Amino acid sequence: MRTLYLALTLLLSGCAAFTTTPEAPPPPTQQAQEISRAQSYGLPKLGNITATTRGSPDDAQRAIAAKANQAGAVYYQILMLDETTIPSFWYATAILYGAPSSGAAAQQ
Repeated sequence: MRTLYLALTLLLSGCAAFTTTPEAPPPPTQQAQEISRAQSYGLPKLGNITATTRGSPDDAQRAIAAKANQAGAVYYQILMLDETTIPSFWYATAILYGAPSSGAAAQQ
């Protein structure tokens, strides 16, 4: 019986790790800013972008930031950053977001 309670406690605490409490994104700037999932609540989604680059994970992140700026996004969230099967080639994908609408800002 004690094992059942322990298993149930672990299961419920594990589920809590997947819930996200919304947070306000940082104020918009001239450059697109990376945000977390919690900060993306209520922001208008503009689309997705990908980048493949040779170098390091930082190079892939910089490529995503440059593409987000070119697309006119205010914010972006990197979903995946992974090395391809070819060493030193990195692949990244991100979601682009626009500025919060006045209604969404009031909700947060």
